[in-house]
Amino acid sequence: MRRLTGGIAVAAALVATCATLTACGSSGTSADTITLYNGQHLQTADNVVSAFTAKTGIHVIVRPDDEDTLADQIATEGTHSPADVFWTENSPPLEGLQAKGLLARLDPATLAATPARYSSPQGDWAGVSARVSVIIYNPSLISASQLPTRVSQLAEPQYKGKLALAPGETDFQPIVTSYLHASGKAATLAWLRAINANAAGHIYPDNETIADSVNRGLAAFGIVNQYYWYRMRAEDGAGNMHSKIAYFTPGDPGYVIDVSGAAVLKSSKHQADAQKFVAFLVSKEGQEIIAHPGTGPGQSLSFEYPIASGVTSAAGETPFGQLQPYPITIAELGDGTTAIALMRQAGLL
Repeated sequence: MRRLTGGIAVAAALVATCATLTACGSSGTSADTITLYNGQHLQTADNVVSAFTAKTGIHVIVRPDDEDTLADQIATEGTHSPADVFWTENSPPLEGLQAKGLLARLDPATLAATPARYSSPQGDWAGVSARVSVIIYNPSLISASQLPTRVSQLAEPQYKGKLALAPGETDFQPIVTSYLHASGKAATLAWLRAINANAAGHIYPDNETIADSVNRGLAAFGIVNQYYWYRMRAEDGAGNMHSKIAYFTPGDPGYVIDVSGAAVLKSSKHQADAQKFVAFLVSKEGQEIIAHPGTGPGQSLSFEYPIASGVTSAAGETPFGQLQPYPITIAELGDGTTAIALMRQAGLL
């Protein structure tokens, strides 16, 4: 998993799977058991799944992986997929499966819990939480006044050797799509080639590595979602933070809200229970788990913005309602395929 590395990732994946109160090694599922293909952070999913099982008695088998890997797997499995629910960090994988006709329509009450602009326009998946793209920077290497204020400026020569990117992260795709929406293909491809050159030596596998590298002074600045910085601060302590975050200019294409969503597979043999799980994610109880992360062992450390059931974050972040992102819709963010193709053409993937 890109979210956890090496042996830790393997161990965490096994723990997450077994910690869902379902016996490991079971080859089948009972009527009160569902299978979750989980592209969300394990820390978040584990707490939500435990609370859901305690509340409903429905057990959840968790199969964690990168969301793009899971989406490809579901597409390959088609109507024979064992997945009942798919939970992602970003909307493009869900939009891609929706276009293939693999998602079931969610219950109206579930859709009503989340503002419509953060869910599927067709009603096939619901927005659960959100994050916003920010600049993480190390003031000892670059001052706030030297930072880019617009994402287009990442291509400027003064940032060569200073910029850190994780283009393989699905979190980066919405930024590329947003830039594409604002500037067109030719300009986006030129921009991608320039930032590829500027980030040479600082192309990382994931946002955690960007955050850690910038915090340790190995890179001047990078682009991540805000919750990586807040999570790092909670885990490492404020006294160990040598980095800060800044926002792009309001309305800039680099200032993007990413939506984490969940869907029920049309092929699910446990439709009622799967619908209950997605309903729980957007319920007040489920949203509170996301909104109020703890710092002790087993706590969620989410720091994502809850966007359903009227729950608000209490993590000390910029309030969600005060964010000023680029005005791009879920439908316009699409399935990310054009962004991926352009990044490949530019040599970033």
